[in-house]
Amino acid sequence: MFVITLRFLDKSKAPRFMDAHNEWIRRGFDDGVFLLVGGLQPNAGGVILAHNASAEEIGVRTQDDPFVAEGVVSAEILTVTPARADERLAFLRV
Repeated sequence: MFVITLRFLDKSKAPRFMDAHNEWIRRGFDDGVFLLVGGLQPNAGGVILAHNASAEEIGVRTQDDPFVAEGVVSAEILTVTPARADERLAFLRV
């Protein structure tokens, strides 16, 4: 499982790439990789919870985000190995 943080570097560029960024997010959900997307508060960027992919695949996918590619945000990928989880999240314990 992965937690991807996207922290703003240049918010002024965000509007130009928002549609492409949202399409990238949609593909992540359609591919079954993204579980949750949300904002870092206060207005600091975003967070993605991802699974069903290797670390290499997550790295490539993250670099394909137009926000990352265009310098709108910096990305950090955290790898999480779940040890305990509520039964509703049991599918994350691989």
